[in-house]
Amino acid sequence: MDVWSDLMLPEFLGTAMLLLLGGGVVANVILPKNKGFDSGWIVISFGWGLAVFAGVFVAFKSGAHINPAVTFGIWASGAEEFAPGIPVTAANGFYYVTAQMAGAAVGALLVFLAYKKHFDEDADPATKLGVFSTGPEIRSYGWNFVTEVIGTFVLVFVVLSFGNWPGDMGPLAVALLVVGIGLSLGGPTGYAINPARDLGPRIAHFLLPIKGKGSSDWGYSWVPVLGPITGGVIAGLFAGAIY
Repeated sequence: MDVWSDLMLPEFLGTAMLLLLGGGVVANVILPKNKGFDSGWIVISFGWGLAVFAGVFVAFKSGAHINPAVTFGIWASGAEEFAPGIPVTAANGFYYVTAQMAGAAVGALLVFLAYKKHFDEDADPATKLGVFSTGPEIRSYGWNFVTEVIGTFVLVFVVLSFGNWPGDMGPLAVALLVVGIGLSLGGPTGYAINPARDLGPRIAHFLLPIKGKGSSDWGYSWVPVLGPITGGVIAGLFAGAIY
């Protein structure tokens, strides 16, 4: 196995594609003067599902985790490989998460470049941050954490369950699952369900010269990181116990 070509590059590119299309649909819906402005939550949910669809195809070579919660979940399940030919080791886990975080930040940068003139328009700073990272509708850190744990548990447990299904729906199954989570469980927190999806773009938001951007809301940033990791680990342990 070549760590760069078989693991890190696919995860980097897949996660970048995920954030480019996922962050892009959010930008289209919430930033002013866009053709998709104010088209609503259903558009965002389906947009993220299609973003996952594309990201999984791009990252097929590494098993298409594109999410540290999935990586941690596979590890917790007791599996011997992260993907065919990629053994479960601490070093490989580190490579997965590093590539995912870097890819997410680059995907967010590309969204900023694609929507630069719209970011220059007057808009609430929280709206601009919302293109990059998640935030709760009702701020209650404990309950927001619970929401992220539950949503990510569903994601990782069902993804791990796919391995026991005789058919092969592949990326489409994961995409529809993410749409379902968004429509069912996404309302309270914006359903990060992926530490890289939130933290990488939040760092990009902090560093980029966005006009009138305001705070990056670091006080909340631990919730969409630790919540999904916790949910992923619980899902992995549960899947490992019953399958």
